[in-house]
Amino acid sequence: MTYELIDYQCDASIATITFNRPDKRNAMSDEMRTEFIDALERVAGDKTIRALVLTGAGKAFCAGGDIAGMQRRMSAPPGEVAFNGWHRQQRVHRTQTLLYSMPKPTIAAVNGAAAGLGADVALACDFVIASEYASFTWSYVLRGIIPDGGGMYFLPRRVGPSKAKELVFTGRKVSCDEALRLGIADRQSSSADLLTDAKAWASELSAASPTALALAKGILNQSYESDVHEIFAQGSQAQGMCYTSTEHREAVQAFLSKSAAKE
Repeated sequence: MTYELIDYQCDASIATITFNRPDKRNAMSDEMRTEFIDALERVAGDKTIRALVLTGAGKAFCAGGDIAGMQRRMSAPPGEVAFNGWHRQQRVHRTQTLLYSMPKPTIAAVNGAAAGLGADVALACDFVIASEYASFTWSYVLRGIIPDGGGMYFLPRRVGPSKAKELVFTGRKVSCDEALRLGIADRQSSSADLLTDAKAWASELSAASPTALALAKGILNQSYESDVHEIFAQGSQAQGMCYTSTEHREAVQAFLSKSAAKE
């Protein structure tokens, strides 16, 4: 696929996806979503890629859903509104699921406003690094709708249920400093160094065994919904797979070689 509304780059095994509608503050149109899905599937399926960094072109990370798309939905015949909305939700959820379940580390490098769906996209990543110009707002209620990109799942897990309700009910803007205090963002970087720092962090996070990282991430993503026995069971299965991996064998042999050299 040829990308026009996103930019896709890969350097030193780190993929970077940049939302590229700066004139629209990188609002997510249906066309951009199609490109984004294709890029996410490309990253997930490429074994040479070890991590993903997600950012936005211009002054915004992602301003949320495209207003033109909202207008089209409202102008549809009354009998088609519900099904059209349902179909759109399936695309939104597919996108967010691809990002959340990506079998390698993901970092949102939030360079500016992350609003509505944009804030949900950021939190679907494993980690968030924010510039001094970053802001977050779950502004859905200000448009008469609710968070539909996973915000009602991701946000409480970062800030707790009470604070999540306050942010969703008011739709107020959260600055970079407050985002760091609340745990919405994990790190801060200057705008000039944001992408460089995000890529360096991605390299650090993805340096270990891709097999072990993918399996560990899959289990950790389910840890709040599973009891300890389920986590033990999943861990046992995953560990069995790790035992047979090339990375495990090479790591053990390297360790034993170093130990033997010291004797």
